[in-house]
Amino acid sequence: MENHYCAMQLQRPGAPLQAVTQQLRRPRTGEIRISVLACAICRTDLHVIDGELPDPVLPIVPGHEIVGRVEQFGDGVSGFARGDRVGIPWLGWTCGQCEFCTGGRENLCPNARFTGYQIDGGFATAAWADARYAFPIPARFGDVEAAPLLCAGLIGWRALKAAGQGSRLGLYGFGAAAHIAVQIARHHGQEVFAFVRPGDERAREFALQMGAIWAGPSDRCPPDALDAAIIFAPAGELVPAALKAVKAGGVVVCGGIHMSDIPGFPYNLLWQERMLRSIANLTRADAQEFLALAAKIPIRTETVRYPLEQANRAIADFRAGKLSGAAVLVPENRPATI
Repeated sequence: MENHYCAMQLQRPGAPLQAVTQQLRRPRTGEIRISVLACAICRTDLHVIDGELPDPVLPIVPGHEIVGRVEQFGDGVSGFARGDRVGIPWLGWTCGQCEFCTGGRENLCPNARFTGYQIDGGFATAAWADARYAFPIPARFGDVEAAPLLCAGLIGWRALKAAGQGSRLGLYGFGAAAHIAVQIARHHGQEVFAFVRPGDERAREFALQMGAIWAGPSDRCPPDALDAAIIFAPAGELVPAALKAVKAGGVVVCGGIHMSDIPGFPYNLLWQERMLRSIANLTRADAQEFLALAAKIPIRTETVRYPLEQANRAIADFRAGKLSGAAVLVPENRPATI
């Protein structure tokens, strides 16, 4: 089995992942091949698995919060050595030529391809990546604790930048992204108010443990008006609630790639120069900034570890809201087989 690797593959939307064994290939020009050390599960993986995102390349190996070691590199790759530990995020390839790429907004490239969606991802013992979108992992992080930084952390960082530096910040949905974002916000001196599903006492307590000064149900207003709010939960009904919670001039940021429909709401909630915006994907600059900051703070990630072959159980636990923090898949017999 030395020339093969194992992966958990999505063959059709809504179906359980299937364990497959495939032949290793040499990296193409500009690519690296890594042995996967750990890969966290993101809510976007659920959207891919459930068929909520258009145009996936099927069959596909999900997973875009990948930590691995470089095993081989293709022609034209520089800056890496065999054995280097790297992280592979959601944004996997951009054209480099469109107005967005040339204007410093490669996250909006219309030709972009994404890891675990159009490029096989990290629910596997091996993975391939465009070397431009592989980032050194700070040495202070272990493999499992580093994995959630590659999307939950990066998207949280981009959302925080969009929300600004107001003193009071609301986080709606307290999962993997929020539990990292709260640490960055506290590092910057912000007060964090966490909103969780009504009745979810475990999530409320988790938010307080991670540094929120208040935590309560998402259908309640906070005790103080917010300067900004970030919505990590994929629930459109939270948009009017968040607009109601922010003060005049406040910002509401939608941090997910997919959200249920936003219900109608009175203009008065948006008036007085409140702003509603989304964020999309990430840039290489985001990754470089965030990983350096994460090591400086340092960020502490809460994780639940699962063997790779138990990916379907991990996904089910995540979907059911049984986890605090992030689920992380770990190949037990890496790099070749499960």
